[in-house]
Amino acid sequence: MTRLHFLPRRLRSLAAGLCLVPGLLAPAAHAADAAGIHFDSADPMFSQPYIDTDEWRDTPVRHRYVHGGFTGTDTRFSFYLPPKEQYAGRFFQYITPVPDSENLSQGRTGEEDKIGFSIDSGAYFIETNGGGKFGAATPGAQIDPTIGAYRANAAAAQYSRAVAQAMYGGKRPYGYAFGGSGGAFRTIGGVENTEGVWDGAVPFVAGSPMAIPNVFTIRTYAMRVLGDKLADVADAVDAGSNLDPFTDIGLDEEQRAALLEATRMGFPLKGWHAWDHLGLHAFALLFPAVVAMDPSYFIQFWSEPGYEGTDPGASLARATIDFTTSIEKLVDVDDAQAMGLEIGHQAGRGHGLADDAWKAMRAKAGGKLPVAIKLAGVPKQSTLGADLSVASGDAAGSPLPMVRVQDDMVLLLPGNDEVLAKLKVGDKVHFDNRNFLAVQTYHRHQVPGPEYSVWDQFRDADGKPIYPQRPMILGPIFAKGASGTIQSGDFKGKMILLENLYDTEAFPWQADWYRDRVKEHLGDTMDDNFRLWFTDHANHGDYTQQRDPLHTISYLGVLQQALRDVSAWVEKGVVPPANTDYKVVDGQVVVPEHAARRHGIQPVVHLTANGAARAEVKPGESVQLEAVIELPAGTGKVVSAAWDLDGKGEFPLPGELTYSEDGNAHVMLEHAYNGAGTWFPTLRVASQREGDAKTPFARIQNLGRVRVVVH
Repeated sequence: MTRLHFLPRRLRSLAAGLCLVPGLLAPAAHAADAAGIHFDSADPMFSQPYIDTDEWRDTPVRHRYVHGGFTGTDTRFSFYLPPKEQYAGRFFQYITPVPDSENLSQGRTGEEDKIGFSIDSGAYFIETNGGGKFGAATPGAQIDPTIGAYRANAAAAQYSRAVAQAMYGGKRPYGYAFGGSGGAFRTIGGVENTEGVWDGAVPFVAGSPMAIPNVFTIRTYAMRVLGDKLADVADAVDAGSNLDPFTDIGLDEEQRAALLEATRMGFPLKGWHAWDHLGLHAFALLFPAVVAMDPSYFIQFWSEPGYEGTDPGASLARATIDFTTSIEKLVDVDDAQAMGLEIGHQAGRGHGLADDAWKAMRAKAGGKLPVAIKLAGVPKQSTLGADLSVASGDAAGSPLPMVRVQDDMVLLLPGNDEVLAKLKVGDKVHFDNRNFLAVQTYHRHQVPGPEYSVWDQFRDADGKPIYPQRPMILGPIFAKGASGTIQSGDFKGKMILLENLYDTEAFPWQADWYRDRVKEHLGDTMDDNFRLWFTDHANHGDYTQQRDPLHTISYLGVLQQALRDVSAWVEKGVVPPANTDYKVVDGQVVVPEHAARRHGIQPVVHLTANGAARAEVKPGESVQLEAVIELPAGTGKVVSAAWDLDGKGEFPLPGELTYSEDGNAHVMLEHAYNGAGTWFPTLRVASQREGDAKTPFARIQNLGRVRVVVH
């Protein structure tokens, strides 16, 4: 019998109607048989699973690998099942930011090993390609967004239960979904739009329906206006500073206003430590979609009152590019490698290595098409986000998408073969960044409802927008493409939502926005089903190796502990640690100083240099470094501490931990700097719920940082 309660909610009424017509539902509801495994599908699209690989593997740990898909679809799945003696009746399912590979987690090691972590937690692990080519429902695409948002993942989850029960016997396995960034949209969309599929979820670094494109537009706006002053902003908000970034670092009126606008929109002030490597990131793919969805904006910005382009500030005038130059050399893949051009990783594209990307281009083009062009000149302004087009020759009028400008070279985006084949030395090309400059204040013209308080700065005393508004608000359209519906806060089961205080792409206040939606639906029972934990010193990316480990830590341990906690909550009624205590002040999420009041699960490091956040000493004079490490109640034990004293971010010196009766850990060190300058001694610590110092999993990190001025 078809189990309609497993259907996505929006499909139930359709299925119920089909049941009234003899024969119509039968093909979707029949008992599919793959490798002798009985499976009743409730979703008409995913009624016929198949298995094409079923084998035992020993890497990263012993497990049974099952790979397959669903006939008539592009959906593929991978299941990683532990030996029976290690199985505890559950699965963890990773939901990728966008539909990706079902083998994405293979080859990961240490803390990043999702397969090993799942099996270590008594779970089998699931990964899918999110529907494959039918999963990417970008705005304008003729694709049902529910496929990639949750239906493909839900079908794989349900079929995995049939495979697991055939292998292990016993009752229905519990299931838990987790995903970050776009995967958080899709994880939330899944639990809000299905029943009986997942029993709990851990979305992380989640955005709101107003995240896209606005978190990127305000960031790029502040980057452009503040320019080199961002280094001073970063220093002013760093440890041991005695400067106010708004008043004490010499910002002009336009710069001060831009910093205030970005701060009130929720960009974390301490996130500016990363100012020198904040690029377009995912906005490289989203920006063209904004242009396509609202093309008239990019004309009106420069021509109608109320838009900054009609009365440009000094920085906008200086940044505008309208520049024509000529091609001096067509650079093929062999030339590019010989010249040391690095292709790097391109946003939204494959995850292969750079060398693999070069090989792929050589194979496709026989090494003949250019992968870069050398120009007679380049604009003096930043070309971030600029458009490049061909202005003369056989390809005149064609866009020429680029990865980046490096000196007098332009690295070209692959996949534009017809245009690349027409390029010749001497052809003119034109740089124009006016669309990109216009989009930087798009958020001012996208004012949503009053529940989005960070937009209050763009409302008058009566609550009406002070800037002209566009005919439609784009954020919810993007959000619906990711999650299938707009996040409502209405879900079944348990959820632990994770957000990071240094996140420069999913601003922290958005977790509070979702918590309010949950409160609307669950009311006084919210704490029985929902937790929100903020992680300090953590940015957006879910990887171990940090680009700036002196400022940020890996939050993978928090994610792993949350998965273990949500499963214990569902299966055994073990109540997880309390919500992080916080408040939102002018767009910034502020948490208490001490762990006993902050709650959550992260240790808090109080590091001092000679008893303060800043010490000024002479060369060779000893500095007394002392740390008190506090833990929220019931969250384990501090198991490691390591020092970085020279600013290399390697943390080579172990810290000697001692413990006091109050449960706090302590680390002390005496150190002298012989050279004049400013130093930032940093201590990185980790706690572990069971006090296991050897496991790579569920290690909850934080760091402390002080300033030592030697003169």
